[in-house]
Amino acid sequence: MATDLHETIFTAKQERHKNLFLNYRNLNNFPVELLKDEGLQFLERLYMKRNSLTTLPDNLAQKLPNLIELYLHSNNIVIIPEAIGNLAKLQSLDLSDNALQLLCPEIGRLRSLRHLRLSNNQLKCLPPEIGDLQDLETLDVSMNQLVSLPDRLYRCLSLQYLTADHNHLSHIPRQLCQLHRLNQLSMATNRLVFLPLDLGRSRELQFVFVDNNVELKGLPSYLYNKVIGCNGCGVSSQVLDSDLGEALGEALSEALAGLPGEVKVVGLETDGVVPLEELAMRTLHRTYHHHPTELNLVPPIILPKSLLDLLQFPLGHCHRCSQPMFTIVYPKLFPLRNTALAGVHRRTTVSFVAYCCSSHCLRTFDLQG
Repeated sequence: MATDLHETIFTAKQERHKNLFLNYRNLNNFPVELLKDEGLQFLERLYMKRNSLTTLPDNLAQKLPNLIELYLHSNNIVIIPEAIGNLAKLQSLDLSDNALQLLCPEIGRLRSLRHLRLSNNQLKCLPPEIGDLQDLETLDVSMNQLVSLPDRLYRCLSLQYLTADHNHLSHIPRQLCQLHRLNQLSMATNRLVFLPLDLGRSRELQFVFVDNNVELKGLPSYLYNKVIGCNGCGVSSQVLDSDLGEALGEALSEALAGLPGEVKVVGLETDGVVPLEELAMRTLHRTYHHHPTELNLVPPIILPKSLLDLLQFPLGHCHRCSQPMFTIVYPKLFPLRNTALAGVHRRTTVSFVAYCCSSHCLRTFDLQG
């Protein structure tokens, strides 16, 4: 086996191969032949699937400087060295099915990276620096132990496919609604209680899967015309038909449970005036976005960081008129059983929720309008 491996690498060096397949080789260590002398300067794709590697060499980028794709699926890798950030041309990195517990911040230096696959590891968090990957198109972090996603992920402006199934996520950062190229979002089998109010507002987002989030009772009405997966959400499928009315009532009453802390008021159809704090935030938001230099006043406007963050990323936008909302929402519930999708999702009892900015928008909103 060792002789065969040596011959394979020797031939790749002599013939200046761009692709090298070292899958299923029972490798416990990274082959030293790959790192001898000048290394493989012409190599662009290295496949090392299903071996027993536990780490990578620090001089990988020095010896394989032109790597574009690195496949390390199904190894025993526990740690990735900081030097991984030196692979300047790397576009695809697959570390699925390993034993990663931490991901070093230097991953954010892979500015050419387009596809990052980290599924089936032991990650409990992701470094904020992952938000520096502005060319990233695919991120798969499913089957880990994540309790949150970094807010800075919204900076991955090219992200199209985000998969985080089978984790411990309790919420999705509302900043992710800023990802205007995101086409598919999969968050099945987590601990989600609510979804961002703006989720689905982007026309590009067409596929959303939140199946088996048992505490999830409400879906933003923006998702109504999307391809959604929500089986296993809300009320248990064991509810008898005779108890369905009561269970549905409980589901509706809980559809707003767990809303972001910024929601200080849930408005009613009879409300005539929006609270002063909300009006002030909307005014500041218009100033901030249309005349940002005017916030640099002397003396400057002093606001808590939480409110400054809220100015940049509103709680949501009215599902009727697109007015930004900050501290109050006017919800309108549409039970799934009353919609055209009721026959598709039989293992769930949830509601579509329209979040409006005023009692007027609340009265005039129509789910199918």
